[in-house]
Amino acid sequence: MKEKLTLMIPGPTPVPERVLKALSKHPIGHRSREFQDIVKSTTELLKWLHQTKGDVLTITGSGTAAMEAGIINTLSKGDKVICGENGKFGERWVKVAKAYGLEVITVKANWGEPLDPENFKNLLNDHQDIRAVIITHSETSTGVINDLEKISSYVKHHKNAITIADCVTSIGACEVKMDDWGVDVIASGSQKGYMMPPGLSFVAMSEKAWQANIRSDLPKFYLDLISYKKTVDKDSNPFTPGVNLYFALEEALIMMKEEGLESIFMRHQRHMKATQEAMKSIGLNLFAKNGFGSPSITSIMPEGIDAEKIRKTVKEDFDILLAGGQDNLKGKIFRIGHLGFINDRDIITAIASIEATLNKLGKSKYPIGTGVAIATKILNERSN
Repeated sequence: MKEKLTLMIPGPTPVPERVLKALSKHPIGHRSREFQDIVKSTTELLKWLHQTKGDVLTITGSGTAAMEAGIINTLSKGDKVICGENGKFGERWVKVAKAYGLEVITVKANWGEPLDPENFKNLLNDHQDIRAVIITHSETSTGVINDLEKISSYVKHHKNAITIADCVTSIGACEVKMDDWGVDVIASGSQKGYMMPPGLSFVAMSEKAWQANIRSDLPKFYLDLISYKKTVDKDSNPFTPGVNLYFALEEALIMMKEEGLESIFMRHQRHMKATQEAMKSIGLNLFAKNGFGSPSITSIMPEGIDAEKIRKTVKEDFDILLAGGQDNLKGKIFRIGHLGFINDRDIITAIASIEATLNKLGKSKYPIGTGVAIATKILNERSN
């Protein structure tokens, strides 16, 4: 039976029925009082999610639009910035920065390894003219989590620099304490931890980021955050927004508030641990360095078998979509998403399908059920 696709990728992620029902409502005028009430409600809930008292602005666009907006609204041509690069998205922010004429110093780590915060500290000490540190918190392409809190703590003590963070697959999955950590710009997208379809993105701005905005001279129009700031203060939007996506956003944020941040983060930690330990128990290698796996996605590097063959068989036999490797990792790794609207059943099902696939391909090293048993034990720990 087809037509029963299960998404176990880092985005788009599964959408709850409550959110789908909200999405299906008839549109309303985006200048109406009813829509203004929704903007007000979602803005307050977004601040709660980001753990900030500052501004969180909603853009109809992708997570890349949010990151680009964060960069071009706080920097000027020729500014010197540090970009962290240990995966596909770190590479993207280097390209965006260079496209706008910024002078980029790159801090690199091998794919699968985290960025070293001390490298940022040393560069900040050596270059007082640095204007921004641009990093990816959860590097989706490799399944690695970077130490945003520590890196941001070094930036806070620099007289000129701000932190611009891609939190696209970390918001709604793990702690991102914007105010406490001193993160100045946070970008995220709706199709990840927000449990929504793609189409909305979010830019959170600190007071320090707004101060940087005053001197910013990079070109902008649709992504001019001053326009969004002026209108959000009036519970509105500068352009025609994705009205129905706002309906979905409100419902998704209400669901998240009902679950609570601590419970959301604990759920993602359990699912990460269960997935990681299950994969190791059946002889598959984790790609991310030990202790630096992302709570959103687990990357696997199988030995002696094409990772794409595993993905293809899981999709054909079980209608479960896993993510593949990108660029030089294509065919070498596959990635199991456990982000957003994922429950224990989804984790168990994905692990069982991978075990069955290895058996079918003649690559099983351990009896079928080994991984499921390990995952079940970990998932049951919550009731102990």
